[in-house]
Amino acid sequence: MDIYLVDGTYELFRHYYALPSAKDAEGREVAAVRGVLTSVMGMIKSGVTHIAVATDKVIESFRNDLWAGYKTSEGIEPDLWAQFPLLESTLAAAGITVWPMVDFEADDALAAAAAAAALDERVGQVIICTPDKDLAQCVRGTRVVQLNRRTRTTCDEAGVISKFGVAPASIPDYLALVGDAADGYPGLPGWGPKSSAAVLARFLHLESIPKDYREWHVNVANAGVLAETLCREWDRAVLFRTLATLRTDIPLFENIDQLRWVQPELKSSPATQTAEVVVAAAPNQPASGVRRRKSGRGGR
Repeated sequence: MDIYLVDGTYELFRHYYALPSAKDAEGREVAAVRGVLTSVMGMIKSGVTHIAVATDKVIESFRNDLWAGYKTSEGIEPDLWAQFPLLESTLAAAGITVWPMVDFEADDALAAAAAAAALDERVGQVIICTPDKDLAQCVRGTRVVQLNRRTRTTCDEAGVISKFGVAPASIPDYLALVGDAADGYPGLPGWGPKSSAAVLARFLHLESIPKDYREWHVNVANAGVLAETLCREWDRAVLFRTLATLRTDIPLFENIDQLRWVQPELKSSPATQTAEVVVAAAPNQPASGVRRRKSGRGGR
């Protein structure tokens, strides 16, 4: 069996900015929720049997206590933000496992679930459905891979190395050096993708990088300056790596059988009624535009 782990936060943002507005009878914006639900159910109709969706019930996490500039919910469109709880309840009503994260991020849930699922010998492959570069650290050979559902491209370990120039295990170190604007931390001055990849491809982790650049034996420009910067900004580099490192110690399920999709009984309940309303919401309600402009820092 294959396990599909879906980044619900990314999917909700993606559908919000891709779809025209649609509102239910109460005037609530539901287009993005309906888009994600239709997309996920399409995966199941295509043969996916084991699936879970992780969402950011709260955008802020423990990382905000570590770095003041870390991403927050500031700037997220109210119509988008209001659809998070609706998405969670709708997916659950459709029989899909949902992990709404509060203290941790959806990315942490995906990482933890991927690590746990990969331990089960019955699992053929774990597919993490997100283009988020943070999740590249979770890729393992061809057993745990990333799938960009928008471009329909799959990235295994060889793909991560080809894309970033470093192995998955070095991705947190790589992001610590180059920074991640989407998550709100800048990296170290002068350390760009090429220099970071060249050095980490040889030394793997920050601690293994010699303080004396003459011991690097890699072809990078201004190696002396980079070495001085790393020494001077060492504490910040380690902090940024902590921000970039996804947690895999979060208990989400006891057995992968819990991730199997089961057709829900169509009993009348607030949850199932909500799901029905979302799916039935008229797609041709007046909208401010065919597509919305992206704004805010909560997206990926």
